[in-house]
Amino acid sequence: MRIQVLGPVRAWLGDDPVALTSAGRRAVLGLLAVAGGQPLGQAELIDALWGDRPPPSAANIIQTHVKHLRRLLEPGRAFRSHSARLPRVGDGYALRVSEESLDLLRFRRLLADATAARQNGDQRTAADLSAEALAQWQGTPLMDVPMLAGHPKVLALIEERRAALGRYGELMIMLGAVSEALPALEEAAAAQPLDEAGQARLIRAYAAAGRRAKAFATFHDTRRLLADELGVDPGPELSAAHASLLRDPGEAVAVPAPRTNTTNPHPVRPAPAQLPADVPGFTGRDGELAALDRLVTAGEQTVVTVSGMAGVGKTALAVRWAHRARSRFPDGQLHVNLRGYDSEQPMTPEDALAGFLRALGMAGTDIPAGRDERAAAYRSLLDGRRVLVVLDNAVSVDQVWPLLPGTASCTVVVTSRDMLPGLVARHGAGRLVVPLLPAGEALVLITRLIGDRVRDEPAAAADLIGRCAHLPLALRVAAELAIGRPETPLRDLVAELADESRRLELLNAGGDPQTGVRAVFSWSYRQLSPAAARAFRLLGLVPGPDVAGYAVAALLDTGVAEAGELLEVLARAHLVQHVTADRYSQHDLLRAYAIDLGWSGVESDRARERLADATLFTATAAMDTLYPAERHRRVRAVRPRSPIPPVGDGAGAQAWLDRERDNLVALVAHAAVHDRPAHAVGLTLTLLRYLESGGHYPEAVVMHEHAVRAARLTGDAAAEAQLLTNLAVMDVQQGHYERAETVLRRAVELARACGDHAVQARALGNLGHVDQWQGRYDDAADALRKALELCRQTGDRAAEARALGNLGQVLRRQGLDEQAAAYLSESVRICRDIDDPVGEGYALVSLGDIAARQRDSRRAVRAHREALDVFRRTNERAGTALALDGLGAATHDVVFLREALEIFQQLGERAGEARVTNSLGEALTTTGRPADGRERHLAALTLATGTGDRYESARAHAGLARAAEMLGDPDTAEQHRNQAWTGYTEIGAPEAEDIRRLIDR
Repeated sequence: MRIQVLGPVRAWLGDDPVALTSAGRRAVLGLLAVAGGQPLGQAELIDALWGDRPPPSAANIIQTHVKHLRRLLEPGRAFRSHSARLPRVGDGYALRVSEESLDLLRFRRLLADATAARQNGDQRTAADLSAEALAQWQGTPLMDVPMLAGHPKVLALIEERRAALGRYGELMIMLGAVSEALPALEEAAAAQPLDEAGQARLIRAYAAAGRRAKAFATFHDTRRLLADELGVDPGPELSAAHASLLRDPGEAVAVPAPRTNTTNPHPVRPAPAQLPADVPGFTGRDGELAALDRLVTAGEQTVVTVSGMAGVGKTALAVRWAHRARSRFPDGQLHVNLRGYDSEQPMTPEDALAGFLRALGMAGTDIPAGRDERAAAYRSLLDGRRVLVVLDNAVSVDQVWPLLPGTASCTVVVTSRDMLPGLVARHGAGRLVVPLLPAGEALVLITRLIGDRVRDEPAAAADLIGRCAHLPLALRVAAELAIGRPETPLRDLVAELADESRRLELLNAGGDPQTGVRAVFSWSYRQLSPAAARAFRLLGLVPGPDVAGYAVAALLDTGVAEAGELLEVLARAHLVQHVTADRYSQHDLLRAYAIDLGWSGVESDRARERLADATLFTATAAMDTLYPAERHRRVRAVRPRSPIPPVGDGAGAQAWLDRERDNLVALVAHAAVHDRPAHAVGLTLTLLRYLESGGHYPEAVVMHEHAVRAARLTGDAAAEAQLLTNLAVMDVQQGHYERAETVLRRAVELARACGDHAVQARALGNLGHVDQWQGRYDDAADALRKALELCRQTGDRAAEARALGNLGQVLRRQGLDEQAAAYLSESVRICRDIDDPVGEGYALVSLGDIAARQRDSRRAVRAHREALDVFRRTNERAGTALALDGLGAATHDVVFLREALEIFQQLGERAGEARVTNSLGEALTTTGRPADGRERHLAALTLATGTGDRYESARAHAGLARAAEMLGDPDTAEQHRNQAWTGYTEIGAPEAEDIRRLIDR
């Protein structure tokens, strides 16, 4: 007799299989077998089979199972005689078999022999015995008894195999025969992507096999995954494996792209080049530039602080030096204005990290939620690269330290009014203090700006420099006034400035050190026309980093042309500065001065209201253009009196949203804390689809968190439920299904309590989506049916169409093709009636999938091509990728599939990435490239395991089985086939029947 538990539970009498048709009998036999000959009490068996809800007849059921097992395993035993195989021990039972009869006992005996051989110095024999031991495994223990998948003894066995596999891999590396162990090591690493020891073994194995590029890619993939999922850096074992690669004098390895993985590396992105334009007319500072050169070239400091008083020219100096030094940093330059002295909205380290991660190639939805996790991912992406990071306008060490790379190959330049002693103490930063502009350099600057009048009136020029406190910003503002009044002698202009200084000194009895520069601002402000002065005052109310002419027109309640003329007046006076041709920003000192002049009062309140109203209206119009079928769900904003930007066509709408994204985030944050909760909530809800489809996850989270607080302050439960549902959608895109489920259940409760059926339906629909991804198809169908009923009650046809489409997807996964097609066809019909091309496209993709499963390739291709046309026309990138996947799967065309994979990787949609990677594996295997197919399926298995996508995980195992079969490895094929069958069976997928037929053939 032979019994197998390291895989499906099976038994043979001689060569004849024993018919273990009952899952309960397989469970009892498996439990007794994994006990290794030790008896199991009745209570232990009952607990394993039923947990804390055993039926009243549990003991009788176990007795019946044992009785049948005895008959099957001991067919010749006399009636009522003692059982030698399954004797009763106490109130329980034991399985008595020899080592040769049970695969588990053979596995352990072979491992013991391998250990003895290794201790005796016979590494070759130890490796052979280890290989034989591992060959006993045909899959996960008791894999056809899903109820026992989490049993402690099963989990302990899995750990035994993992440890044995690790020892075997080490032996093979030592013997120089690592290629024989690579398939098993790859499979183990794919199944446990966060197991650092397993990944370290695989890295060493690749290195030993001469596949150093693959070894480096594996390290960087694992490091990224650790940062994304756990927010940690590699531990000692993984770091040691990486260090050994760096020490190995093998082939040179280029620094990997930011998001290399085993599927399809991202297209190589150009190195980030975020430096602002060099300062025109930059003058002097040769000593400071040379000092920066010395600090960085010496290699002793990777962080340098550039400090000095406001307006002294720190930013101009840092930017000028960075442009001169950029050739030293071939991997790119990062720059961010931290707005540390912005009284309203200094930039958080989290937001700065999000921008840097995106610049380094990370998709928006891949960006982790927390600061520490983002910082870890940032350090990982910069590891080994030569990148210059300029952190401008920092207010504190706390704002800076999360933005410091973890590698000495990068250099960080930090500008701040503060000397940031903590950076020097904690991080060994070099320090450069920028003094006031020396008289000689100041004279050169104003001579360059004003011209001969400086040479003609040297005394007045010297007085002007003193009145401007030797500050470059003030000197530029004053020089512009002089240029604007060419007939006025310089001495008269200086006299006016002296009068202004005396006025401010009286107002600032405390002795403000910035009185000199404020005097220049005040003097310049008093020269403005009333309209330009009003524009300057109100510009201080703008919450974002920059502003365009249309927004200024709303703020001022003027036309766009008039607003543009006023902005040019202010730009010529150096009171604002050009960012691009039609966008402007303010130095933080000038903004603070403008805020002091016009922050409060009726005029300011009305201006804020006009700006918020115009922004909400424009955002709504842009979203109506891009997503017309959802128009009825959006807040109906009031059209402003000022013109709005051209957002009536798709390109214009998309361009405006992309340009204004940072300002939209800032406006929501500002509105939430300045008594405009309706604007915070309305703008956030309006922009969801744009943020979601563009992968702008960090911005979406910030906006929604502010909006949720605003909704709670006003007691708007329906809005809170909508916002929570949106947050859950973002979690789903990142593969955080458990967190999404918790948030959605809260949203359902809120919506139900306030009686808002439309919001409740949407929350239920997304809850069904989460259930589907986790393989809980019955729960998903139940939630979606409830959502569908609510949609019909509210008359929301767009929501009804989506619910029908999602329900059709779930039924398709369950193999109920006829019902699924009916729901999906109805969804297509409604979408066409209400002009919802995006919803129509998604339903067509699912109809194409049904046709493909029914082997009607012509119908499948037609549906997917139609969907692709729709998605490309509407710029729906995730849908485009799905349609390309369907086309590639139906035609085995890897060109379609690679394009789909690239889109999903750029969007950071891991579920889609796993799906297409499996499709690529199937296409490659089908077209005679099983080794390449195997690589893709292993990558898909890693992705699916990381997100908890049970369907794609089972699909990956099915693909690995097919590839192994074609590669002449029937044992590995059988193992994967068994795991595929278990996975499909656990979620109730119809593919389980196909796999079962292959197993039983």
